[in-house]
Amino acid sequence: MTASIAFLGDPATHFWLTRSMARTLGVSLSEAMACDALSATDYAKMVTRCRSCRYVDDCQAWLSEGCTKGAQAPGFFCHSGVLQALAKRV
Repeated sequence: MTASIAFLGDPATHFWLTRSMARTLGVSLSEAMACDALSATDYAKMVTRCRSCRYVDDCQAWLSEGCTKGAQAPGFFCHSGVLQALAKRV
């Protein structure tokens, strides 16, 4: 049995990337938590998953292109399904 250590990116960077992608896709994570559509634990898991994503540069580039609110998520985005479900609930 061999252990594998994965590098996790900066928590603050990935917190803001997660929020920015959600906002661009039309979801307020704060509102989702306020109406109990998203738990604090699930939000933290989203940020942690983002921290291990290999598409950080692609994500930052997509956001920097000035995508408008309500845009479709890029294919590489790891939270597409979660945010689509939240968009229907919030």
